[in-house]
Amino acid sequence: MMNKIAIFVVILVLNMGFGFGCGPYSFSGSALPHIKTVNVPLFEDKTAEFGVKEELTNTIIDAFTEDNTLKIADRRSADSILQGTLLRVQERPGAYTTDEQVQEIQVYVTVEIKFMEVKKSKVIWEDRIIQFGTYAPEDPVKRTRNAAISEAIVKIADEALNRTVSGW
Repeated sequence: MMNKIAIFVVILVLNMGFGFGCGPYSFSGSALPHIKTVNVPLFEDKTAEFGVKEELTNTIIDAFTEDNTLKIADRRSADSILQGTLLRVQERPGAYTTDEQVQEIQVYVTVEIKFMEVKKSKVIWEDRIIQFGTYAPEDPVKRTRNAAISEAIVKIADEALNRTVSGW
């Protein structure tokens, strides 16, 4: 009799333990389920760089389009806005040869980005993002300054996308 009660209690406890851990779970939920669209207006530009703000804006739009978590929409119908300012494009030596000549240059691109919910006029996240790309000044056929800027822009777009849709 005692063994039957002990077995019953063990089974009961195990069932309760499994029951508490179970429940509906979905990968489709998000922290902001009402946000389905995003508008990405042309970035402002505080540099003298030609064409960088356009490339930056287009690369971010392409990243969101490829990811497909949020649909790109015009400003009037978007649930959210990702806007930003290109602050700086700056070159720094990255690597030197043995005779102390610059072998590689790093081009740092600095932007400020803000992601806002439209209806509540609420800032969801806002940050300064700095990324870099590299090029070799002695070998412009292999890598150019513009290619280094593009590399940094792709990294910025990836970071902005990840911060925006993380947890979704």
